Amino acid sequence: MTTTTTHPPSVDSLARQLSQTSSLPHSLLVDCARRAITSAPTNAVAIAEQYAHELSSALLTDVINATGVLLHTNLGRAPLAHHNAARPSNIEFNLSTGERGSRQTAISALVSSLIGAEAAIVVNNNAAAVMLVLAALADGRDVAVSRGESIEIGGGFRIPDVMEQSGARLVDVGTTNRTRLRDYAKAVDNKRNDIALIMKIHPSNFAIEGFTESTTVEQLATLSVPVVSDIGSGLLDNTAPWLQGHTPTVPSWLMNEPAAKQALADGASLVTFSGDKLLGGPQCGIIAGQADLVAQCASHPLMRALRPGSYTMILLQQVLLSYASRSVCTDVPFWRMVAASISDLRERAESIVSSTGVGSVVDVESLVGAGSAPGSTIASVGIAIPGDIRANLRQHSIPVIARTLGNTTYIDMRSIAPTDDHVVVEAISHLS
Repeated sequence: MTTTTTHPPSVDSLARQLSQTSSLPHSLLVDCARRAITSAPTNAVAIAEQYAHELSSALLTDVINATGVLLHTNLGRAPLAHHNAARPSNIEFNLSTGERGSRQTAISALVSSLIGAEAAIVVNNNAAAVMLVLAALADGRDVAVSRGESIEIGGGFRIPDVMEQSGARLVDVGTTNRTRLRDYAKAVDNKRNDIALIMKIHPSNFAIEGFTESTTVEQLATLSVPVVSDIGSGLLDNTAPWLQGHTPTVPSWLMNEPAAKQALADGASLVTFSGDKLLGGPQCGIIAGQADLVAQCASHPLMRALRPGSYTMILLQQVLLSYASRSVCTDVPFWRMVAASISDLRERAESIVSSTGVGSVVDVESLVGAGSAPGSTIASVGIAIPGDIRANLRQHSIPVIARTLGNTTYIDMRSIAPTDDHVVVEAISHLS
């Protein structure tokens, strides 16, 4: 009897075969081929194709956000266009003196002008902002926080853990559902405590309703220690002056959202907030308020590790300049989404359905997302397509990310830029 042995293909031949269906560089295809031949020599071709597909799918790429979640954390939160002339920037160079400068100078001036702060600095994200404030101003001391605000947000970010890592000690105040001014005063006056700060923390991704009571920043500012208001979502001003002329009134979902300008006006010594949420900018964290406290944060050794790079600072500067010129609803994609009228959304949805012959136009509700305005929705218009076709839409050359409810797929027009409607048309047209 003759035994036939099937030999696996060579690494090079398998890599060349993969190149017919994959755009990955040859060196990566070689790696996929080698791994497949080693792990499954009798089924190397199929396994190598799987490895190549998995690697390609993991690469960062543009997508179309059709979910209706305007600030989708998994999709990068606030979308921004990146324009780079491949030139250096004066990130730490003073053009007036010709000497070394600070990357924080211009941003500090812009933020301060917009929200009435004395100074401001920028770090990598809001978690870093909270960490830096605690490390710089409360290391080895106590910080009073309401039990109802000792929260955990996405990615396992927990206030008690951040306190511990910063060197500050958490002092729980009040109860989960009711915390009064006298609870904070009791903690401050307790001689066993060494209260350095009071922190007022935005609940971010949840809301407590019913038998509740909380203490305002204005009330907390009457106590003898600095108040740090972590507003989280990055709303600069809850009167939203940049929406004047674009929406008839300030949207209802903004009414109870804490804002940096009002927190400082109410007596907060510092505010901390994200750049990539309601601000509509790049991922970063901003610390703003009293100049002496901001300076202590800026001089702390952690600042070197937490400072953002030039691209982040340039993008943030562009967004802040748009606020200063009141061109936000034109320049900043998030606020363009917010300001879009129902009639325009419906017209776009009808055009897509007419072009593709697929689906029907329906009323839907968009979410702000990223922990901003928890529980609030924004009226929108979408396209309903029978069946769960999310996987098919994700396979398009520019993936379209949709959502399903029951056995129906919904494409929400509010979270899609009008310039991307043609991509949605192409993706739907290729479903068959």
